[in-house]
Order: sequence, then structure tokens, then C-alpha cells
Amino acid sequence: MSAILQSLGVLDKKAVEKLREYLQIPSVHPNVNYESCIKFLEEYARDLGLTVQVYRNVQVTKPVAIFKWEGKEVGLQSILLNGHMDVVPVYEEKWTRLPFGAEIDDAGNIYGRGAQDMKTVSIMYLEAIRRLKLNGVQPKRTIYVSFVPDEEHGEPGLESFVTTEAFRQMNVGFGLDEGDPSPGDHYVAYYGEKACWQFTIHCPGQTGHASRILKDTAAEKVRLLIDRFSDYRRSEEKKLEDNPKLKHWDVTSVNLTQLGGGVQPNVVPEELTLTYDVRISPNTNVADFEAKINRWCKEAGERVWLEYHSKEPQRSVTRLETCPYWFALKKVANKRNVKLQEEVCVGATDIRFLRGMGIPGVGLSPLRHTKPLAHDHDECINVRQFLEGIQFYYDLFPELASVS
Repeated sequence: MSAILQSLGVLDKKAVEKLREYLQIPSVHPNVNYESCIKFLEEYARDLGLTVQVYRNVQVTKPVAIFKWEGKEVGLQSILLNGHMDVVPVYEEKWTRLPFGAEIDDAGNIYGRGAQDMKTVSIMYLEAIRRLKLNGVQPKRTIYVSFVPDEEHGEPGLESFVTTEAFRQMNVGFGLDEGDPSPGDHYVAYYGEKACWQFTIHCPGQTGHASRILKDTAAEKVRLLIDRFSDYRRSEEKKLEDNPKLKHWDVTSVNLTQLGGGVQPNVVPEELTLTYDVRISPNTNVADFEAKINRWCKEAGERVWLEYHSKEPQRSVTRLETCPYWFALKKVANKRNVKLQEEVCVGATDIRFLRGMGIPGVGLSPLRHTKPLAHDHDECINVRQFLEGIQFYYDLFPELASVS
């Protein structure tokens, strides 16, 4: 056993045990068996003295577990702490530890898929509540902890649940979800997210023998489109170069990720395709951007058409300067001498579905001095940072629940 573990007190050891137990459940795509997670969570709820409701017959086709810690004033809007149960696949041969073994090395690092994304944060929620309950704390507002499916797969989990009557009755006023670990001495706090658009542009053209110079070829259309998208990409890049105050989330990223088409070297292809990944900044006018794409496709030539794989709406950001829950977060961070670095998330998390309902929310993983390894080989979290995160939430939850 790690010397670090041997030095821990009873509650800290319990927390580490629960984290390891959760990490050992292989809730991995593409075929996630959520029932092992649900069994673990139902036993956990009994251990904590919390009620848990598992929803199976709602718009969500896979289980959603909701823990409830009832507040003193049930008429007040509640706090929702959200986490997803699923994790991304692993390449086991690339790991130096078993990806679902939750092994601990001599430095106190716990290895496992989901250690950073995001099983650790979910266990932090519950272990902070355990300590608060042991100290006789009852929050002013009700606090819910949700465990949802399919965040990693892009299928409806929380997105569907927020449309249900069960969610409406929870009367959520503020939400917390995952963020990203920080290698520095601060926590990253996400107040918004870029909208993810992924699409394929199909460029049909004249086919024939490659020895001829044909009119209206697919390649001519592809060339024009690549030029237009590359010019736009360069204009966004230049914004960053010209204004050092701007951050990468202040501009829209455009990347060509796939080129498709062709049958053999001596045949002019009947169709070529371009696939783009675009992350739209909250500062970009979505309607104008979409009009640009459509105009470029029309300019490229006849029969060019778009196929969207993902077309996220541009949801509102949480306005921190007017959000009383953010002030509570800042108060606790200041008390603990931790800086909160405000950012827009360039990826996508479930918190966007709360913001889409008009509910303010922040993405935060209270993990510092931690190399980001989400979705990477040897994903791990250090015991000390894990326990620090529990203490942060221990201080935070009563403050959030007491917001006027």
C-alpha cells in the first residue's frame, strides 16, 4: 500500500476507497453497462443516508440516478451537481497500469479511465456531502446530485432529462458540472462553451478518364471551398495575433479533418467530400456564419450540398458579473487562497443543457497541479488533489445553498 494512503485518516481512506471502486466499473463505450454503476450508486446513497431515485421510463432510454439532500427551505430553487457515468474507450496496450484497476503508485496517483473525466469529481461531490452531514449540516436549499449516461457519446442523457416533469419539479436554480484539471496553481472555471458544428460538404462533379481536362469537376469545387474556409480560419487566427488580450475561446476554430473520394488514379472522381470541425465562439454571430457557409457552397458550383453531423445551438453563457452563485464560488476560492481562472470551454459538457434552459451554471473540476489527461493513456489523479477537491466542495456547498 502507498505510504500516502497509510497516512490518511478514516474519512480520507473511505473517500479513496469509493473513488477506486467507481473507477473499477468499466462503464466504457461503445456498449456501456450502466447497471453496475446504478448498483454502486444505490448502495452509496444508503451509506450516505440520502435518497436516490433512478429514472428509467422518461425520454432518456438509459438510467439517470438523482441523489437528493433535502434543504431546510424546500421552496427555494435547488442546486444541481451533475456528473456523467460513462467513459471513453481505452487502448489497453498503451497504458502502464490497468485502465480499470484503479491502481495507486508510490506517489499517490490513482490510475483509471474516468479519473479526470469525470468520476473523481462525482465522488468529490458525495464525499463532501458525507462530511457535511457528519457535522450536522443541513443546507438551506435542496442539493441534488445527478449521474447521467452518454455524455461522451453525444447521445441524449441530461439533454433529454431536462425536458422531463421530474426535472421541472427539482426547481434547479444553479448547476455545477465538470471542468478541466489545471497544471498551474489555480482552478479553471468555465462560464460558457463553444458550439460544436461538424459537417461534410459533398462536391459532385463530372467524372471521366483522367487523361482529359473535364469541366465542372469535383476537385475544382473542393479547391474553392478549402480556400474560403482557410481564409476564414486565417482571419480568426489574425484576431489572436493582433490582440494579445484575446484567448483561444474568443475566436471560432475551423479545421478540415477529413478528405474523401476517388476510386483509382486514372479516374476523375464523381464526388469528393470535405469534413470540417468548427467550434463557434460565443462572440460569433451564428446566423451570419451559417450564411457564409451556404454562400460558399453555392459559389463552389451546382449540386454541392451539406450534411450536418453535429449542429449545436449557440447557448447563452453564464453572466458571472450578475450571478450570485458565482460570488459564492469566488468567496470560497478566496478563503482557500485559490484563484479561479474564468474561461469558455472549447469542448462540450452537459452543463450546456442547463444553460440552454436559462439556468446559470459553471464547469469546474477543483484539481490543480494536475496534468490534463482526459481521454489520454494513463489517465490518473493524485490522492492529495482529490482530497483537496473534497474540502473545496465541503466549504462551497453550504455557501451555494445559502445564496439569497
